[in-house]
Amino acid sequence: MAGSAEILTAIRELANSKQIERSELQELLKDGILAALAKKHGPTVQAEVEIEDQKGEIRIVILKKVVAEVEDPVGEILLEEARYEDPDYQLGDLMEIPVEFAEFGRSAVQAAKQRIVQRVREGERTKIRDEFSSRVGDLLSGEIQQIERGKIVLMLNKFREAEAIIPYREQNHRENYSQGEPIRAVLKKIEETPKGPRLILSRADALFVQALFRLEVPEIQSGVVEIRASSREVGSRTKIAVVSRDDSIDPVGACVGLKGSRVQAVVQELGGERIDIVPWSADPERFAKLALAPAKVARVFSDAATKTIQAVVDEDQLSLAIGRNGQNVRLASELTGWKIDLYSSREWLEKGGDIPLFAPLPDEEAADVPLAEIKGLATATLAVLEAGGLRTLNDILDLEREDLLKLPGIAPEEADRIMAIIDELTEEGAEGVEVAPAAEAGAPQGEPEKA
Repeated sequence: MAGSAEILTAIRELANSKQIERSELQELLKDGILAALAKKHGPTVQAEVEIEDQKGEIRIVILKKVVAEVEDPVGEILLEEARYEDPDYQLGDLMEIPVEFAEFGRSAVQAAKQRIVQRVREGERTKIRDEFSSRVGDLLSGEIQQIERGKIVLMLNKFREAEAIIPYREQNHRENYSQGEPIRAVLKKIEETPKGPRLILSRADALFVQALFRLEVPEIQSGVVEIRASSREVGSRTKIAVVSRDDSIDPVGACVGLKGSRVQAVVQELGGERIDIVPWSADPERFAKLALAPAKVARVFSDAATKTIQAVVDEDQLSLAIGRNGQNVRLASELTGWKIDLYSSREWLEKGGDIPLFAPLPDEEAADVPLAEIKGLATATLAVLEAGGLRTLNDILDLEREDLLKLPGIAPEEADRIMAIIDELTEEGAEGVEVAPAAEAGAPQGEPEKA
């Protein structure tokens, strides 16, 4: 059996390897010794344990009260017996009886070991929770340890103690995985198990695509560009909606990159999965139009009560808007959070749609026109106007140049341009336009023109 010096050496090595304070491990060792004493002598035993780390010694004494009549033989000793050891003992004194560490057999070492192992495990579990509880959505990398019953078990590069898995449902089934292969995945959630926290990673969730864009796009890392919404059918197609906090930065162009370099890096990681990048809008009708890209939408009508969008497209755009097996409209609906019903222009007229497909010329009796459909308004300008509560032509018709300059982000030159657009649209013959189609990825492309 190991002596006290060997035990203390093991304590030092354990403290260094598990990054736990040596003093804490020594306290656990003391608790183990006291538990072993209680097991051997009884639960009422009183003892003192002193650990001298430098000398490699453990000093143990059992304390017994000197009494005239013993009622508890575990914690008391007769005066006569005590005076055999030292004639100076008096009633009420505490007698210290030294105990050799070796007397415990294996019980003290085993009890101490159980407490130390338990504390180490608790410390590791707490450390994992503290490290990863705020990192859901982050990209993690590691190595495939094994593939068992469909799930992938990973060893993370920077936190090997953590248990990390990719369940079968969180895998891209177009990919093949092998033991020992490096892999990246997004942290989806932390699951509590009887053995401690388990990290659930995913390569199938839309969070994975978002994490890849954060890695590739510095503007997203810095917070200038934000991914507001995403939808995905793994292995086939993903849509993301982005917005910029800086009027001078085009969010779609930032995500696409020069000659499509940034988005192609994401597409490559996803094995060629198609990606649509669209501008986000707080206006559900405009957002639905953008989300249905690459199809061109003639008009949209919304019902806030049922959270439903009716989208009308030309005959030659209907199949594109629906997508293969309904994928495009399904992803657009998930992206916007609204149910989208698609109609061809012929179907809309047969349905008896009482709203014209295209807005009439703006005049005193004309229907209002969304600003998003007005030719010449840049994306950044639209965002500023919408932030100021100005969403339609009627909202800005009566504004003066000075009113526009009061809006944050509107420069004098831009105010003049908006006034010119208003003047042009209020003249006979003016007409609105559709917003530009969204950027798509899946094949190399150039960087979209910035607003």
